[in-house]
Amino acid sequence: MAQVLRVASPGKVAIGDIDAERPLFSGEIRLKSIISAISHGTELNFVRGSSPFSGQYFDQSLRVFVEGVDINSHDPDVLGYEMVSEVLEVADDVAGIHVGDLIHSGTPHQDRAIVNVGDQRRFGYPVTVLPRGKPVEPALFISLGSVALQAVHDANIKMGDRVLVSGLGSIGLLTARFAVLSGAEVFASDPIALRRELGRQMGAAATIDPTEAGGGIGAQLKRSLGPRGVDIAIETSGSYKALHASIASVGVGGRVVSVGFYQGDAIGLRLGEEWHHNRPELISSMGVWGCPHRNSPLWDRQRLTDAVRDLLYSDKIPTASLLTHYVDFANAQRGYELIMNKPNDVLKVAITYAPYSLLDPSKTARTSQPEKTRPSARHDSETQ
Repeated sequence: MAQVLRVASPGKVAIGDIDAERPLFSGEIRLKSIISAISHGTELNFVRGSSPFSGQYFDQSLRVFVEGVDINSHDPDVLGYEMVSEVLEVADDVAGIHVGDLIHSGTPHQDRAIVNVGDQRRFGYPVTVLPRGKPVEPALFISLGSVALQAVHDANIKMGDRVLVSGLGSIGLLTARFAVLSGAEVFASDPIALRRELGRQMGAAATIDPTEAGGGIGAQLKRSLGPRGVDIAIETSGSYKALHASIASVGVGGRVVSVGFYQGDAIGLRLGEEWHHNRPELISSMGVWGCPHRNSPLWDRQRLTDAVRDLLYSDKIPTASLLTHYVDFANAQRGYELIMNKPNDVLKVAITYAPYSLLDPSKTARTSQPEKTRPSARHDSETQ
């Protein structure tokens, strides 16, 4: 049996069995996992029990949340959607993917998997073949990079726009970088000094500590830039206070793009203030759960994912500093504890699946010490 990571209880994860040994059906491929990444937003909300999916589910036929358990769901307790794997077997009708390819998929944290390449119902991240002879780690940011690029597309950034990005986790940092590449002057906000430094590395013109912004970020930016403030604010942190600050940062008729996965009641969001008085436009940025790209059919999920892959494997996105910690699959609980207990030190945690020929044994052995980073594992054609 293959093994998969599940929510065991609030704050705890456990490894359980899953069937990945059966014969392949039409459209399927069999995978052996190499490395995956933990999502600080979606996954942590599931692990903590704070997700809106607790006690209810999203009825995709009605497009509303309803009470109960979705009997048609795909294992709602499993975790993860950012996986790099080796293709072990391919069904006869699958085109463009071959045995030995390395791919990225929206697969949960599990050591082996069977994936239907045409089925995007779980999270909506298409299977993407990775370039040969390149590090595997940049691919860990394809799903989150797709969220970031979707946000930049939804923001409809024009060259010369002033853009505030709130929340400099992986999604926020990639959003800031994509906005810079789109020709925007970017201001980046986060209370953690390490993340603000990374924001500057991504090309932000200035960074802001929201805990030290006298009168709030909106007032600070408008005193500096003028009453128009920023043209666009993109909020990625999932904080209602940050969403309120984003609304306050744009001028009359400005645009606010909401990316974060918000939890609970909207404490800190005061709609009677700038929202009511400045008439901004608020856009929910969502590219999965059956939501098409706003420029469909010119852009679809596959094109977006492929574009992010190509950007991540160019010299335009400095991803090396974004991956800060490694744990092995057997010690995955440690990765979640790091994120919850050391948020100032942790940006992205990778889970490795060993033994595997593409990972140097000395590097793999050190994954049990997640406080230390390690050099990039490489996908070298000589190992095939």
